[in-house]
Amino acid sequence: MTVTAFSDHVVYVDESGDHGLINIDSSYPVFILAFCIFQKQDYCEMVVPAVQRLKFEHFGHDQIVFHEREIRRGTGPFRVLHTAEKKAGFVNSITHLIEAAPFTLIAAVIDKPRYAQRYAELDNCYHRALGFGLERVFYFLRSSQDHERVTHVVVERRGKREDAQLELEFLRICGGGNYNQSSLPFEIAFADKKTNSTGMQFADLIARPVGMNAHRPEQPNRAFTVIEPKFYRSPYGKVSGFGLKRFP
Repeated sequence: MTVTAFSDHVVYVDESGDHGLINIDSSYPVFILAFCIFQKQDYCEMVVPAVQRLKFEHFGHDQIVFHEREIRRGTGPFRVLHTAEKKAGFVNSITHLIEAAPFTLIAAVIDKPRYAQRYAELDNCYHRALGFGLERVFYFLRSSQDHERVTHVVVERRGKREDAQLELEFLRICGGGNYNQSSLPFEIAFADKKTNSTGMQFADLIARPVGMNAHRPEQPNRAFTVIEPKFYRSPYGKVSGFGLKRFP
């Protein structure tokens, strides 16, 4: 019996913005895939317990699933944060949690209007962002000497048809359909939208601040300021093209 050797890392992926190219929202004309890479020991011993403590502190139980959209709008379970003081306290806790958490971020940002002009008839911008992200995750793992074992990439379910298409594209990319035309040692795992996964919640919280910074870089963005040091960098500290890929 063959035993698969798993890497010391796990990757969680979430999106911000829709990947449609027909009716583009001018107030948020970008699509983002955020890839949060965790070292498994750090994830188990530091990140998950910190999230659980925060949930118990603010909600009294740990069945809350952090969704950036609901938090921002004060809907769903976050209606209990009905005063400015309560919401500010919670947002500060989330901010400090992300700041302290040990993880590496890779994000692919698609400028949808420009993309639609050039590539709308060629492929799917979600799939294009996936390719950019997986290539850079591999570079990160190679720099960490952890690129020869299987690493799982966890993505959110989006529907039966979309999931099937995504899995095919994932296999195509990992089978050699990437910049270096090399095999990538990744396996895909799907998570339901309601899954109480700490890693998926991190990716959800991080994707939109990256998108807002890409769309309006001049606008103050406290969340992005906290996130920015997490980006994967070149040996010389460069983020663009390494931890952050903008296209086209």
